[in-house]
Amino acid sequence: MAKTSPGEFVNQVKTEWSKIAWPTRRETLMTAVLVVIMTSLLGIFFFGIDTFFGAIVQWLLSLASGR
Repeated sequence: MAKTSPGEFVNQVKTEWSKIAWPTRRETLMTAVLVVIMTSLLGIFFFGIDTFFGAIVQWLLSLASGR
């Protein structure tokens, strides 16, 4: 493997840096909003599932204890 000099490395980094396609401010904002919406929906969904199964377990435990 060939060794790269520090100057050549910096030039390669600059070249690669210029190839990056940075998202616009609008794209970043829309992605952030979508992430917040989806995590909120998933949180609500899993809260409902957890509540549902918790109620089933409580019902089964009450049957087992004879109350």
